[in-house]
Amino acid sequence: MIRYILKRLAMGVITLFFLITITFFLTRIMPGSPFDTANISPTMLETLERNYGLDKPLDQQYVKYLSDIFHGDLGLSYKKPGLTVNQIIARGFPITLRLGAGAFILALIIGIIVGICMSVTGSEINRGMLLTLSTLGVSIPNFVLAILLMMIFGVSLKWLPTLGLTTPKHYILPVVSLAVYPIAEISRLVHSSYTEEMNQDYVLMAREKGLSVFQIRFKHILKNALLPVITVSGPLFAFLITGSFVVESIFTIPGIGKEFVNSINNRDYTVIMGLTIFVGAIVIAANLLSDIVCVLVDPRIRLDKK
Repeated sequence: MIRYILKRLAMGVITLFFLITITFFLTRIMPGSPFDTANISPTMLETLERNYGLDKPLDQQYVKYLSDIFHGDLGLSYKKPGLTVNQIIARGFPITLRLGAGAFILALIIGIIVGICMSVTGSEINRGMLLTLSTLGVSIPNFVLAILLMMIFGVSLKWLPTLGLTTPKHYILPVVSLAVYPIAEISRLVHSSYTEEMNQDYVLMAREKGLSVFQIRFKHILKNALLPVITVSGPLFAFLITGSFVVESIFTIPGIGKEFVNSINNRDYTVIMGLTIFVGAIVIAANLLSDIVCVLVDPRIRLDKK
């Protein structure tokens, strides 16, 4: 297992290196300049680019950026003088993390319950309705759902606030907007794996031994049925963090998602680079953690042979 973790960490470092390289040169070939506005003279534009080192050749800028990253410095924001990218991440990520974690927990709870209900229900009508809802949940993008929820519960009914994230009630709409897709995905996954496990020999043996329905369903079947859910939990959590970017902009939430969208619109190179690297590291770590949890839950899995 240690060997697998070290191998994955090495692959993660290589992946981050390529991510840094590709993102660096893509941002540099974007048309215009971070300081190019209608109110600035060409002389002032040249002075600003020289102060930030944008007048140097790309290879020199690239080497300097790699050196700064190695020392933990993601650079200064071009559009927010005096504010570093590290400070932007430290200020916005806790908000994004709370939002993503809330949606993740809600998706796990509801998705598992709905998936089990689809498997054990004896009514084809109920199963069909749940499957239809799960298919609909997968089909609707979270930003479309966010706008619909805002219009219905915030504007028309005025039940919930729609801007900011200052009270617990402010979390409801954005968290639900993010959680609907993973709820549908998890419920379909649990339904498939739970139904398959119900037909295994160990379930028949447990029934012959006289175990209660509760013990069979929740102690034996559910434990094995959740392995696919654990496998996708890492990528799913990373999806919720990155998927919150547009939702944060819709609900005016001051997380890293809003900063990322604004940095692209403003061509703020260092913020784009820093947030891309940070999110990439989260994706890699989340995938590795889900694999490790799978081994801890089911020792039959051997990561070294995966």
